[in-house]
Amino acid sequence: MARVPVDWALTAVQATMGQAMRAYFRNVYLAIKTILIGLRITLSYCFARTITVQYPDVAPTLQPRFRGFHYYEIEKCIGCEMCAKACPVDCISMSKTGPRRIDKSAGVAVGGAMTSYAIDYSKCMFCALCTYPCPTKCIHMGSVHDMSAFERDSMLVEFTELARQGLQTPLSLWMQKAHLPAWARKARDEWIERGRGRHQLMLQAMQDQRVDKPVAGSGE
Repeated sequence: MARVPVDWALTAVQATMGQAMRAYFRNVYLAIKTILIGLRITLSYCFARTITVQYPDVAPTLQPRFRGFHYYEIEKCIGCEMCAKACPVDCISMSKTGPRRIDKSAGVAVGGAMTSYAIDYSKCMFCALCTYPCPTKCIHMGSVHDMSAFERDSMLVEFTELARQGLQTPLSLWMQKAHLPAWARKARDEWIERGRGRHQLMLQAMQDQRVDKPVAGSGE
């Protein structure tokens, strides 16, 4: 049996060790590189100047896709409960006196009265999953970001009560005060004005309305 030359065996061991060392340092390099890529935005903020927003005197910066407290267009709701079924924490409940459907000519829902539409914000995690399956697009994520309260029961918002007041979204307790920063007063007035323009339709949604049967062959 032929013996393997010592020099050849040593060369093979050195080559194997060299490959292992190159693979080791390459893995170290790739690990550091991927971490730096992942932290690129974070590192840029680490050396940026810190700016403290003097809230509530100064308005907070809300991004376009910000998910705040809902606003609800009750006059478009057909009470299908799709939003409640999609909610992963079961924080939405509703009730109506009868079937509702969209009147295409008026663009609002008619039929039975909406007697309740409530969201328990002590459980809501603002995932926006309730907004996607809604067939009439009547529930949306709003811009109100603060709704502190003195007791837990106050976090259960009944949107039919808000509709009677001409509101589509809950307003913070502090935003209901007389003296407010300019930005907060503007935001509050915008929500009040938005609801005021549709207040009559909102009130009608909480009343039983006669629905004419579709004419045969009309496609409805």
